[in-house]
Amino acid sequence: MKRSYSLRLRLTLIILLPLLLVAGLAGVWQLNNARSTASDVFDRSLQSAALAVTNDVALSGGDALVANTRKILSDTSGGRVYYHVYAPDGVIVAGYATPPVGIPTSADGDLSPVYFNGEYLGREVRGYRMRTRMQVDGFSGVFTTTVWQDVSIRAAFVQDLTLRSLSVISSIILSLALIVWFGIRIGLWPLSDLQQAIDLRSGEDLKPIRRPVPVEVQGIVQTLNRLLGQVTEVMATQNEFISNAAHQLRNPIAGVLALAEAVRSAKSEDAMRERAEDLVNAVKDTSLLAQKLLTYERAKAIDQTSLKEAFSVNKLLDPLVSEYRNRFPPDVEIIWTPAPEDVRITGDRTMIREAVSNLIDNAFRHGGPKLDTITVGFERLGPDLSITIADNGVGLTPDQIRTARMRFGQVSENSGGSGLGLPIVERVAERHGGRLELKDQNPGLVVRMIISVGTCAAASQPADFTPTQLSAAHPE
Repeated sequence: MKRSYSLRLRLTLIILLPLLLVAGLAGVWQLNNARSTASDVFDRSLQSAALAVTNDVALSGGDALVANTRKILSDTSGGRVYYHVYAPDGVIVAGYATPPVGIPTSADGDLSPVYFNGEYLGREVRGYRMRTRMQVDGFSGVFTTTVWQDVSIRAAFVQDLTLRSLSVISSIILSLALIVWFGIRIGLWPLSDLQQAIDLRSGEDLKPIRRPVPVEVQGIVQTLNRLLGQVTEVMATQNEFISNAAHQLRNPIAGVLALAEAVRSAKSEDAMRERAEDLVNAVKDTSLLAQKLLTYERAKAIDQTSLKEAFSVNKLLDPLVSEYRNRFPPDVEIIWTPAPEDVRITGDRTMIREAVSNLIDNAFRHGGPKLDTITVGFERLGPDLSITIADNGVGLTPDQIRTARMRFGQVSENSGGSGLGLPIVERVAERHGGRLELKDQNPGLVVRMIISVGTCAAASQPADFTPTQLSAAHPE
């Protein structure tokens, strides 16, 4: 498992590491610049000292140096400067008797000044030699003046200058680090506030987070709120399912238990068989109710994943209609002609089939004794698809339609069924972005399940399928 670092530490490193790199490069540049500056300053100091010595020798004949010149020689750029002056014939005029080793030679007529690196009494020195044509005590010619200074003084100066620069840079970096650290700490405070808001959420409180957050984390908060909403919906669905199951299955299960006791306590074989038959029917009804409850809960739980299945409407309805034709008695006709030009849609194929099955089953169960025709068809309504089930049965009044659309609603005491048929269909339609429409049409009722299917490829209806034929299945 990869190690996770805090966001504060990451941001601090991301900001400080480039600053440290820049500071390091600046330090290297400052070191080189200090060396170059020190070399230039010291060389100019040597040149000034040589000019001062030459001028005093010319004026005094080498007998003495003025106070200012002695001051320059005693402490030039923080260290002593040595000097040596000799005449054209090589006789020393002033200064130290022993010059450094390593002074470059020049031609007799060359008066160009020269900087050099040499050695004096075992120490490394930096020197300057100049040749000047002048007259001293009546003797004229080219006089040579040489001045030099220990290199260690220059190195100490460079080191001191570099340390001062590094101290300033380090202070700046440290100040920036503190500013960045506290700035990030303050900048990330909204995340701590968001964490507190999340900590307040629990299984009993999953309301959306309404606190203001920075733009950078608004997407995270929106996703989190969407997740909280989904969890809330799932929990509400579970609670509703448990409540529905407990409420609707309590009486049937009690009836099954009573019938089982009656079977066990039957006094004759005929009575036992009769009660056993009643028990089997009660168990079937209870099983059907449990199945409807599960179907209703699944319809409410349709998600975007199940809505991505592509299928043909003709291939969905054709085998379903054939199944009911074989199941219904011969005096009830189901009119269905597959469309010559098929329509492909995307959605939850299983639940759409279950919804259509409920509508056909409702038409047969509640159409009444005069029912002899059930019509199945579909049509394209712009980006939507309408699947229509009709019968020529007894129909429903507006009040009965409202009751039938209610969960566990029964339009009559003897109507049978679970009272979940139309709620399942309506939930499936809503989950597909559509709706359920019921319209009484004497005789019968028209039921349209409209679903939003933007991927419909084509649409068509059988030539003999007209609006006057439509009367929808009577609901539970």
